[in-house]
Amino acid sequence: MIAAQQAAELVLAEAARAGGADETMVLVTDTATAALRWAGNTMTTNGVTTSRQTTVVSIVRDGAVARVGSLSSAEVDPDAIAAIVAASQAAARSAPPARDNVALITATDADPDWDEPAPGTGAAVFAPVAAGLSRGFAGPDTLYGFAHHVVETTWLATSTGVRRRHSQPTGSVEINAKHDRASAWAGVSTRDFTDVPTEAMLADLSMRLGWARRTVELPAGRYETIMPPSTVADMMIYLNWSMDGRGAQEGRTALSAPGGGTRVGEKLTDLGLTMYSDPAAPGLECEPFVAVGSSSETSSVFDNGMSIPRVDWIRDGTIATLSYPRAAAAEFGAPVAVPASNLLMTGGTGELADLVAGTERGLLLTTLWYIREVDPTALLLTGLTRDGVYLIEDGEITAAVNNFRFNESPLDLLRRATEAGQTEITLPREWGDWFNRAAMPSLRIPDFHMSSVSQAQ
Repeated sequence: MIAAQQAAELVLAEAARAGGADETMVLVTDTATAALRWAGNTMTTNGVTTSRQTTVVSIVRDGAVARVGSLSSAEVDPDAIAAIVAASQAAARSAPPARDNVALITATDADPDWDEPAPGTGAAVFAPVAAGLSRGFAGPDTLYGFAHHVVETTWLATSTGVRRRHSQPTGSVEINAKHDRASAWAGVSTRDFTDVPTEAMLADLSMRLGWARRTVELPAGRYETIMPPSTVADMMIYLNWSMDGRGAQEGRTALSAPGGGTRVGEKLTDLGLTMYSDPAAPGLECEPFVAVGSSSETSSVFDNGMSIPRVDWIRDGTIATLSYPRAAAAEFGAPVAVPASNLLMTGGTGELADLVAGTERGLLLTTLWYIREVDPTALLLTGLTRDGVYLIEDGEITAAVNNFRFNESPLDLLRRATEAGQTEITLPREWGDWFNRAAMPSLRIPDFHMSSVSQAQ
């Protein structure tokens, strides 16, 4: 493959030569992926792949009207560039007017690392994890799981002078431990695998399997429930995905206010929680500028190259901000705000064990699974528990209980939460394949709704 920067410049040169569009943006993303899997206390497979995706976004302007065409290709042959550009420009000419039309971001200087090559990855990155697992394989629990490391480097170049580059390492380790009929899950996110506490994860899993030596069948109902950071992350990520300003302004979402407008300014909780995204958050750093190949309710191709600052979505327990690309912000008179690919929430000071110790009778809900939206106007979600729901009696975990289907809204969880533990970097189990940079507290929910008993075990 030719260098990504060279490919981007060739696209812009071809677009100018062809003359079928007024403005052009190109995103070139090089991805290196390493994977390691194990099952039945044996390493099974590992492998490394590399790939490239080139996305050409063409804009055709006619007075105040702009039309957008976007085409992505995995082709790496430079001779294919002309055809990709031509197809993108043709798509723009036939597209409907773009609702998010604004002037493109302009720039005169490239990012300092623009000319740097893409870093890679390889199986060696898993060495610390593999060493810990190999010791765990000799224990009484049967281990399954996988580790992924993806290094994705994106170059964004536009005909208005933008030249931005970002390299994003994303890693995760997920371990399932089984003993007899009991199963438990643990997962962590990481940038480079040097900080993965493999032995501590295995010890925690073994402890949970010990809790499951006694089992109790419980009916559906509302239970005082302790939600660890991973489960809180799964719910809050979906809330953040749903915080688009346009949908709220048009009365289509749970963030729409009765009678019109939005719920910005509404108090959700007295716990003083702040939920925010920040590309510079230590340990959770992510892409600091907009780089998208197509527009959505929360991001716009017209904003490509725009820097992303910290945004407080909920501040001190109050809804503070909704997501508005520049065009929507101008339309609704709101501040520009776009989400980053991380999400954090402040919490309290106690550890998860402290919340458990303060529970007379309730449940410890370790993971969520198969989350789906039931009612967007209330942001009601349903899903399943999996790999460990435990009974708490007099501050002690005394048994594993059956799995449930739940029905809950992340907004309502914040409204009803009575205690928050300390914030920890965590891996959301349901959304970890798409969104794994999160830091969340544990939460105490006095009446978490387990709507039915699940037969899944």
